[in-house]
Amino acid sequence: MGEEVEQRVFTREDRAKYRQKIRRSLDVFASMLREARFEFERPLTGMEIELNLIDANADPAMRNAEVLGAIADPDFQTELGQFNVEINVPPRRLAGEENADLERSLRASLNNAEEHARSVGAHMVMIGILPTLRREHMTADALSANPRYALLNEQIFAARGEDLDIRIDGVDRLAVNTDTIAPESACTSTQFHLQVSPEEFASYWNAAQVIAGVQVALGANSPLLFGRELWRETRIPLFEQATDTRSEEIRAQGVRPRVWFGERWITSVFDLFEENVRYFPALLPICDDEDPADIVERGDTPQLSELRLHNGTVYRWNRPIYAVVKGRPHLRVENRVLPAGPTVVDTIANAGFYYGLIRMLAEAERPLWTQMSFSAAEENFHAGARHGINASMFWPGLGYVPVTELVLRRLLPLAKEGLDRWGVSAAERDRLLGIVEQRCLTHRNGATWQVDTLHKLEADGLSRQEGLHEMLRRYLPLMHENKPVHEWPT
Repeated sequence: MGEEVEQRVFTREDRAKYRQKIRRSLDVFASMLREARFEFERPLTGMEIELNLIDANADPAMRNAEVLGAIADPDFQTELGQFNVEINVPPRRLAGEENADLERSLRASLNNAEEHARSVGAHMVMIGILPTLRREHMTADALSANPRYALLNEQIFAARGEDLDIRIDGVDRLAVNTDTIAPESACTSTQFHLQVSPEEFASYWNAAQVIAGVQVALGANSPLLFGRELWRETRIPLFEQATDTRSEEIRAQGVRPRVWFGERWITSVFDLFEENVRYFPALLPICDDEDPADIVERGDTPQLSELRLHNGTVYRWNRPIYAVVKGRPHLRVENRVLPAGPTVVDTIANAGFYYGLIRMLAEAERPLWTQMSFSAAEENFHAGARHGINASMFWPGLGYVPVTELVLRRLLPLAKEGLDRWGVSAAERDRLLGIVEQRCLTHRNGATWQVDTLHKLEADGLSRQEGLHEMLRRYLPLMHENKPVHEWPT
């Protein structure tokens, strides 16, 4: 999302040229899939974690340019809001003790970044939505200086023709209007990447869609927004609404939203890119001078920059990624459903559960997505976001079942076998999946800890705003201790 673009005004000619170029790129992509040009022999995983910045009072610190200047590490980049940064974790294999090594290196990177952030009066927080955010923080002035964000803001509101209306009904009710996409910056997430072959892509993407609701339920960490207690993973409805380019009338016509779960199981990665081109007009119709067909003809690899940029403005919860590294193209499934935090070890445990489970489902002789409707998977996704670890979900052969029971009885054994297939060591496998197991047994994740702590503080006499600040102050040292959240005291 942070790819650099120049500020500009788009003309009708720009849009016509872009439409022609992206359709040509889609044809080239189809031919590349047929000719098996992709790198996949040594599948790698990757991770991105978005972080919030706060000041000494636990309020948002609009200082990401200063913080990034102090960190001076290319792995850290801007995000949409000035109180956001992102760390990109270098790709690696899953085998052996790689997850333990990843945990150690990630903690070292974040500790180093925190030390540099303190030098400019900021602190880093891994959390889905910063609980001390207030409505007055969410103005156009909160957007990062990257021209891409200003362009996206302009184009989304040009497409809508009116202000955004954000309404979320949870424990409390939120109804706000905004003339900027800044509320999207409240959503800080963790993204898992998995490199796959073109032939396997559909199975892995379908499997990721099947388990998205379970992931959200187990990992929920965003129960609070603008002083309201809403969904256990409020990031989901907030992100869906904060970048909606459709007016009320357009929604009523059935036009697809740009933040999208999807509407069908797929048979090829091409289905997703083709849907992007067919259903969604360009937000950033920027063309380069590359002719992808000519590049393929001479035996080189095209960047397909228009197709990739367009894909970056269609916010699927499981998104296809095409990238070129050292002259070789590859495909990745980008899993975007989880919030940041609460700790590094919780994040790595979430990753272990995801990678183990998705492999088993993708390689199953009778795929689960042949036994359930796509709408059931989407219903599970929103149930997990609304109710968190107390959600119930539909599962083939079981009907509706509590998500904790589903995980303990059915999914953890599958994830265990999947990690074995990846070559993860037995000790590391059991350590990570044991954290997921204990979350289910205690019914405690980041969202329940935040809400329980807030309620206790309010019962002790603090106001809602005082309680939010105090809860966040207690969150920080526990986050740094890196104990899994099910062990946190309230």
